[in-house]
Amino acid sequence: MTTKRQLRKLAVAVTFASAAFGSGTAAWAADAKSPSLSEADFEHAKTLYFQRCAGCHGVLRKGATGKNLEPKSTLKLGQKRLEKIISYGTEGGMNNFDDIFEKKDIEKLATYIQMEPPVPPEMSLQMMKDATKQYVALKDYPTKPLHGRNWQNFFVVIERDAGKAAIIDGDKHEIVAHIDTGYAVHVIKGSEHHNKEHAKDVGRFWYTIGRDGKVNKIDLWQTPEKMLVAETKMAYDARDIAVSGDGKYVIAGGYWPPHFVIMDAATLEPLKVVSSRGVNIDGDYVNEARVAAIYNTPNEPTWVVAIKELGQIWQVDYSDIANLRIDKIDTAKFLHDGFFDPTGRYFQIAANASNKMVVVDTKERKLEKLIDVAALPHPGPGANWTDKTCGPVGATTHLGKGEVSVWGNDPIKHADQAWKLCYTVPTDGAGVFIRTHPNSQYVWADQLKNPEPEVQQSVKVFDKDTRKVVKTIRVTEEEGKAALHMEFNEKGTEVWVSVWNRKDAKNATGEIVVYDAKTLKEITRIKGLTTPTGKFNVYNRVNHKT
Repeated sequence: MTTKRQLRKLAVAVTFASAAFGSGTAAWAADAKSPSLSEADFEHAKTLYFQRCAGCHGVLRKGATGKNLEPKSTLKLGQKRLEKIISYGTEGGMNNFDDIFEKKDIEKLATYIQMEPPVPPEMSLQMMKDATKQYVALKDYPTKPLHGRNWQNFFVVIERDAGKAAIIDGDKHEIVAHIDTGYAVHVIKGSEHHNKEHAKDVGRFWYTIGRDGKVNKIDLWQTPEKMLVAETKMAYDARDIAVSGDGKYVIAGGYWPPHFVIMDAATLEPLKVVSSRGVNIDGDYVNEARVAAIYNTPNEPTWVVAIKELGQIWQVDYSDIANLRIDKIDTAKFLHDGFFDPTGRYFQIAANASNKMVVVDTKERKLEKLIDVAALPHPGPGANWTDKTCGPVGATTHLGKGEVSVWGNDPIKHADQAWKLCYTVPTDGAGVFIRTHPNSQYVWADQLKNPEPEVQQSVKVFDKDTRKVVKTIRVTEEEGKAALHMEFNEKGTEVWVSVWNRKDAKNATGEIVVYDAKTLKEITRIKGLTTPTGKFNVYNRVNHKT
C-alpha cells in the first residue's frame, strides 16, 4: 500500500512537475512586439493545448500527425489566421473546434502557439512507484465472478471527458459500473494469455492508459464498486498499453516523457523504464520521440512498440526483462495506430505523414512491406476480412481523405495480392475508425473528421462482396453531436456506435446506439454516458476478432 508519506512526496513531485512544465516560457512576451498572455491565461491556454492539440502536434510543437506549431511557423500565419484554423479546421484532416472552445479560448490558444513552448519535466521510476496503489489485495481476488452476468460479452467503454470507464452488459444493454480512471483514457486492453493455468479467466483483467499517464487495472469478476483493483502513473502524457502474452507484465508508452515502462501485471508495480529518444530513419536525433502504439505479439514473446517520430518499430522481447532484447526496425514516419493480420504474424500500422501502411513480420523481426494509401491513414483497431478476389485483406480509414483503403494481407496462399492495394471505397468524409466481424457481411467506417454536421453524424456501411456502400446511417441529428467508433458484440449480431456531445462534453449527454448487424436497423440507445469513445468487447478483443 502507498503510505501517507509517499503520497505527500508524490504531491510535491506533481506540484513540481506542474511548475516545471510552465518554466520554459515566461507567461508574458520578451518584448512589446511579441504575442503575450497574462500568467493565468498562459496556464489556461497551456492546459487547452495539452488536452486537445499535443497529441497531433507534440508537446514541444514540432509536429507529427499535425503540422509544426513552433513560433517560427505560427508567427508567419498570425493571430487571425490561426484563430480561423482552430475554429474551422482544415481539409488536411484537422477537425473544427468552434463547437468545443469558446471564442475567447480560441483567441488565447492562437496566441499561445505563437510563444515558445514550455518544456515539461522528466519522471523517475521512484515517482512511478510512489504513485502505485492497491485497492484490492491479491489474496482477496475472487476465484469466480461475483455476479451472474455474461462478462465475456461486457463492453469496456471509455468515457473520455469524465475520466471514467463504463462497464456495460452486452446482453442486457445495461450500464454495470462507472469506474474512475485517468484523464481522457485513450486505450483499454485486456489480458490475452491463453495458457492452461489462466484459460478460464482470459479477458478478465483490463488495463487503461489515460492522457495523464495514469494506468488502472480493472477486474471484471468483481462487484461494480470493487472493479478498480490497482493503479499507477507512468508519464504525464501517454497513449497506449499492452499485456504480455504470458500475463506477467504490462507495458505502457509515454508521449512525455518519451519512454515506455514495464510493470508487474498483478500489482502494477513499475519494474523498468526505457527511453524512446533516439535517431530517426533520416539520421536525426529526436528528443520528443513518442511511443504511439504498443501491442502484444500473438505468436512471439514480444511487444511491438511504435516510436512515432523515429519511424521505427521496436520489437521488445519480454522473456528476460533484466536483459531486455530490442530489435529496432526502420519503417516510415509518423507511426500511429495498428493491428495484426488474422494469423498474428504480420503487424500492420499507419505511417500517416508518409501516407503508407507499414507491414512488419514479427516472426523474422523485420520490415515486410510499405503500402501506398490515401492521405493520413488512421485504422484505429483496424479491420480484417476475406475478399472474393484478393483473399484475406486489411483496411484503414484516413484522416485526410474520405476513403477506405483495402489491401491483401495473405503472403502464403495469395502471394500475388499480398501487400498490394486491392480496392478503395469512397466515403463522404475523413474518418478515424473502421470495424467488422467474422460473422458479419458488412464493414463499418465513421466520418468523424469531416466538419459538416450531417457527415460527422453519419457512418458508412459497405458490403464485403460487392465492395459497395449499402447504407449511410445517420446516427444522430442533435446539434453539436458526432458519431464515431464501432464495435460488434460477442456473436457479431449487433454493432455499437458511440455518440459524442461536442458542445457539452463533460456531462453525461452522450450515448451508444445499438444496431442489428444484419438488418442495420436501430435496436436501442444506451444513455447516461459522457463522451463515450472506444468500446472494447471482451470476447472479440482477446480473441483478435476483427
